[in-house]
Amino acid sequence: MTPDQVSGFFDAGEGFVEGTIAAALVVLWILSVALHLARPYMVRTTGKFTLRLGADLWWIIYVALRDLILLQVFLGSFIFLYPDVVSGQDLPITGGLAAACAFAALLIKLMTKGDEDLRGMRAQVLLVGLGAVLYLTPYFLGTQMTLLTGTVTSQVMPLLVTSRNPDLALPLCYLSALLIGVMGVVAVVYNLRPTMTGRPKAA
Repeated sequence: MTPDQVSGFFDAGEGFVEGTIAAALVVLWILSVALHLARPYMVRTTGKFTLRLGADLWWIIYVALRDLILLQVFLGSFIFLYPDVVSGQDLPITGGLAAACAFAALLIKLMTKGDEDLRGMRAQVLLVGLGAVLYLTPYFLGTQMTLLTGTVTSQVMPLLVTSRNPDLALPLCYLSALLIGVMGVVAVVYNLRPTMTGRPKAA
């Protein structure tokens, strides 16, 4: 194989992986929203178990799935933090902001008392819902419309696809990275707070 063929092979593989991640994120976002909205149902269902062990397992599995899927959403959304990927692939233009919403929801989970904090849970549901809207809307109305023709499509679609609108996509990429970076610093400081205050460990 010639160097050009090898380079083209790897470029095609990279494009396939990034496109697969973008498609998988659609399912993950929908699952994340569904699981967060299903919390009242899950709470009611725990009262139907005759054994405490069954109720505990039901709740543990639910919480683990809900939080792991949200974490997968954030990890998959890392492709929106690379300017070369954003400018070279047909991706939802607000995917980076959706990633910031997912990370913000994870940060709230870290800094609150979990499901006992109803205000924190409402904030998480709102952030996950907003992230899903920011991702799914440009994905279906932009990325999935690239092969269609028509006056409306030709005017609206380029505004919602990163490779067709790099003048907006790249600033949003940098803004998303900045927001996630700031929240990451907040998370690190929060975790190091006991060490920084010098509180002795309990015996």
